[in-house]
Amino acid sequence: MATRPSAPGADLAPALQRFASGARRASARLLDALLPPRCLGCEAEVTDQGTLCAACFTALVPVTAPFCERCGVPFTHEGQAPAAAGVLQCATCESGTPVFRTARAALRYGDGAKRLILPFKHGDRTDLAGPLARQMVRAGAGLLMRAELIVPVPAHWRRLVGRRYDQAALLARAVGAIAGRPVVPDMLRRDRPTPPLGDKRAMERALAVAGAFTVPPRGAARLAGRQVLLVDDVMTSGATVNACAAALLAGGAVAVDVLAVARVPDPRLGVA
Repeated sequence: MATRPSAPGADLAPALQRFASGARRASARLLDALLPPRCLGCEAEVTDQGTLCAACFTALVPVTAPFCERCGVPFTHEGQAPAAAGVLQCATCESGTPVFRTARAALRYGDGAKRLILPFKHGDRTDLAGPLARQMVRAGAGLLMRAELIVPVPAHWRRLVGRRYDQAALLARAVGAIAGRPVVPDMLRRDRPTPPLGDKRAMERALAVAGAFTVPPRGAARLAGRQVLLVDDVMTSGATVNACAAALLAGGAVAVDVLAVARVPDPRLGVA
């Protein structure tokens, strides 16, 4: 049987691919020679770009079981939250306060997480969005499987003027790119500035953000009947994401899950 003649240039394709691959490796080696790879957290020299040194890596503490299966807050032991119907829940979630369905975070908010999150939020280190998003995708794989839209917690426009970027939106885009899920950065609007919540108690936090978020009319049609994944950088008491979830549900979403980079442990549970 006669063989079909090769298309012009077909024999060159493998050679060209090898050449392009070699050129990329050479460029990477040249870049590493000119700008040695540095740790994302402390600027120590590392072997590969975009990685952490051993000290910074070991300082990161992932959120692992046992934790509240509703809001994701870590426990020191399972006895802190007796399982009801086989589900571990903290006292706040047992009372039925959250309106979001499930919340998860990749890391405990400690010294290791702060080395990445604080420069990302306040130091123009937007290059950290990708590495942080990879941690989030690992922790939130189950939530991403059912997410139909990814929506970031919005910043007020006055804060954007000073910071020049919205860190939650950067995380949402990075998570969406990795997971292959659509991202709608303007689905939520923060209608009024809210005060810093760091020194407030849980009830004060909830009151400070109540009614601060809305879904613009143009977003309602796309939101209707969808399962939403809400993205933020740090989750403390959950007041902000709860207020955002309430606005999304009022706007037509059928369920809202939450995914954050880090979770602040509840001091009442004695988790460091």
